This record gives sequence, C-alpha cells and structure tokens, in this order.
Amino acid sequence: MSDTYDPPKGDIPILHADTDLLVVDKPAGLLSVPGKGEALADCLITRLEAAFPTVRLVHRLDRDTSGVMVFGLTAHAQRHLGMQFEARKTRKTYVARVAGRLEPKTGTVDLPLIVDWPNRPLQKVCHETGKPALTDYKVTKTNDTESRVRLHPLTGRSHQLRVHMLALGHPILGDPLYAPETASQYPRMMLHAEELRLHHPESGIGVKFRAKTPF
Repeated sequence: MSDTYDPPKGDIPILHADTDLLVVDKPAGLLSVPGKGEALADCLITRLEAAFPTVRLVHRLDRDTSGVMVFGLTAHAQRHLGMQFEARKTRKTYVARVAGRLEPKTGTVDLPLIVDWPNRPLQKVCHETGKPALTDYKVTKTNDTESRVRLHPLTGRSHQLRVHMLALGHPILGDPLYAPETASQYPRMMLHAEELRLHHPESGIGVKFRAKTPF
C-alpha cells in the first residue's frame, strides 16, 4: 500500500437498492471503512451514508480491489447477509490479471493463511497456525507474460486471493503489497470483484449482482 492515500473522486455506482439491500461497484483505491486518523477518514461507507443513512457493513473489499459490495439497510438484513457470508452460502467471482503463464489452467489452492505479524497488514501461508483458505481458479486467457484468471474464494480470509496467487508464483499484477515490483507498471491492482450471488434477506430468493471488469 502506498504511503499517501488519494482516494478517487466522483459518485459511487449503485448496482441495486431496495428497502433491505444496497449493492454498489466500489472503485479501486477507496477504503471500504475508515482507517486510523483523519487522513484515512474518506471511505465507501461514509460516502454512502449521505444518501443511505441506515447503511450497514456486511463484508469488505481491500482498498485496491474494485467491484461488487453489498450492504444491509436494516439490522435484520445485515445479520442475515452476514450469516450467509459466514456459512459460505454466497458465491463470489473475481477477475484478476496475474504474472506469467498459470498452469494448470484450472485448480484449487488449499493453503492456510495467517497475518505476517512483523510485516502486517501482510498475510502469509502457515501450515502450523494458519486458518483454512480455499480458492478455485480458472484461466480464461494467457500468454507468456500474464494470465487472466477467474477466481472463486470458498473462504474469506484477509488478502486470500492475493496471497494464494503469490504462493502459486503468479502474483496479481499491480499489487503494491505482494508484487511491488509491478505496481509502477499498472494504474491499479488488477483484481476486481465481478459477481456476487446470495439470497435476498427478506424473500430468500437467489439474486445475482455483477459489475463489469474495468481492465
């Protein structure tokens, strides 16, 4: 993460809003929630509160990740959605551009993760103390220098996709934490939350929300 926080300006794209749910397309470079100190106060949920005063956090995306985020607009909706995430009842799809030719073209990464305490907020693979972390992946396009990958995290560990791709030897391009040597070559980290499937907290009906990948 860079030393200076310079969040993008402009309106937040609203993908869906009803009495229970708010779904938005988070821009890359914007914190999901406030950081410590006045310099990190500008964030997604604070901006949304202006138009949706009852907005409630359910999950987060990393600052440098863009894409679909869902919020509850009532206490019941927040609780119901949170339980879906905790019980792995949601299905999340991400798109990433990673370094090198990723082979095999489909697979599952099963590597436990834990905070790298001396280097926090970095996370690391640790088979002794790490928490289980699973990611399915499928390469959709590749050449000798990079691969485009669709990622399905089956767990929700911090920095999971970033560390799992790094562990395979194919870090996400433009990642300032795990591939800093590539950060200056890309306008942003090449990771986007493309789709989120869940059950509506009131009707129980399955719903799907998508945000077009911007890279």
